[in-house]
Amino acid sequence: MLCQNLILNIYGKTNQETQIIDTIGYQNTHTNFKSILNSIDTLGIKLGKLGYLEHEIKSSKKLNDSTVETLINLNKKFNYIYIRYNLETINEDILNPYTTNTGKHLLKIEFNDLEYTLQSLNAKLAEHGLPFTTLKLEDIKIENDSVIAKLKTSQEEKARHLDIIVIKGYEKFPKKFIKYYSKLKKDNLFNMTNILKQTNQINKLTFANLIRDPEVLFTKDSTTLYIYVEKQKSNNFDGYIGFATNEDTNKLEFSGYVDMLFRNNLNYGETLKLLYRSDESEQKTFNVNIDVPYIFNTPIGTDLELNIFKKDSTFSTVDQSLKLYYQINPAHKIFAGLSSTQSSNLLETTTNSTINDYKSTFYQFEYNFINTAIENTFFPTKSYANIETGFGPRTYENTKENQILINTELYHTFYLNYNNSIFSRLTAGVLHSDSFLENELLYFGGINSIRGFEENSLTANLYSVLNLEYRYQLNSTMYINTITDFSYFENKISLLKEKLISFGVGFALFTNAGLLKLIYANGKTEKQPFSIDNAKIHLSLTTSF
Repeated sequence: MLCQNLILNIYGKTNQETQIIDTIGYQNTHTNFKSILNSIDTLGIKLGKLGYLEHEIKSSKKLNDSTVETLINLNKKFNYIYIRYNLETINEDILNPYTTNTGKHLLKIEFNDLEYTLQSLNAKLAEHGLPFTTLKLEDIKIENDSVIAKLKTSQEEKARHLDIIVIKGYEKFPKKFIKYYSKLKKDNLFNMTNILKQTNQINKLTFANLIRDPEVLFTKDSTTLYIYVEKQKSNNFDGYIGFATNEDTNKLEFSGYVDMLFRNNLNYGETLKLLYRSDESEQKTFNVNIDVPYIFNTPIGTDLELNIFKKDSTFSTVDQSLKLYYQINPAHKIFAGLSSTQSSNLLETTTNSTINDYKSTFYQFEYNFINTAIENTFFPTKSYANIETGFGPRTYENTKENQILINTELYHTFYLNYNNSIFSRLTAGVLHSDSFLENELLYFGGINSIRGFEENSLTANLYSVLNLEYRYQLNSTMYINTITDFSYFENKISLLKEKLISFGVGFALFTNAGLLKLIYANGKTEKQPFSIDNAKIHLSLTTSF
């Protein structure tokens, strides 16, 4: 037996009221009379929320076997509701956006916004440490053509604070990172929205990540937060081999480096970096850097560095620096410190007057910014900025001269889609001085600078390098890229101003041993023609352990 559909038509007292009812909307087709009554009740609730508190259902009659007609008088529409509240039970900071000048302890809210406003106020209560308290309206009545109501809380509750923070999974996780990196502290006002944001910062650490969302245990007298963390492999080995043909001897020459990074092995969040580099032009570099965050359980960290550079038998330079830093938030860090440099002329004769023993002491200031893209395995850093400046006296031959040194590195990855991205990086350095020594100039060139040139083969008192790459990710383990590098530098000792350009291709592959990168690049000066003989091949392997 087929079920007959019933049609419901609802009209207002006037054509205008009927249009309002149609605009609000209601269900027209029904299978039984109970459904019709529910539809009329639902419309009545909607009308009340819009301010038609005095609407009346005048009649509801069946015109025939399939049609029911209902007449509703909307009567007066109230645009606003005035809500009284008691400051003894509700924090005024929560209500401030809605208070009016019409009287003390009074809210004026449009009926259209009433439901949303109450939801917002309840959310604000939760943000103020009252997760179990809700607001409701009582004693709703009409006085002097205005709608008046009282705002009541569902229960009286003291604001909750974080009493205990428990780390599960990685029990030796350095607690200082919870306090200063994630900004989660005991006695913080309980706010679950903020807790989720703050704990998610742990995923930006290279040595740990969240296993699952945090959980909260509420008891009558305490609030305990459980954070589930696991330790990650974060030690890195980065090795590089470069080879090219010597233009003078036509022999194959090798260069390379070993870069070791040990992170959080003592469970303090500390970092130890060791670098040894041997370049084609008989240059050797040894660098040690130690970073210890949040010393003495304070928001201050310390950064120590020793760098030894030797250029064949010409000179050697030793740089030492000590910097203190403050982590503003996971993305921003500022540094201040002191560096000392001592360089020695190793030549037996003193015919080269541009190489000389000297000492310098610089006051240093540095700013660091990093924006990570956790979901991208190949390119986890979306944006990066590091600006370092130092100033102070350089002394040689009993002469003091003030100098300013500025080093900058900026890069950004433009993610076009999953497969395609564009990488851009600008590195620059400038040494400002009235006079220059060869053994204090800035060295650049190579795999981490302008590719297609020997490692650290270029010297300048001012330089800039722009790296551009188009990257195409073939799958989750491999990508290919183009290389386009530009550089400009000045060397006031040799009175040289030069523009450089480099083109090439590369690819990267995740292997069982780590990330393998191969780069083929050909660099030249502005006036020099391209030659295959000048091409450089850079091969590097980065692995975590």
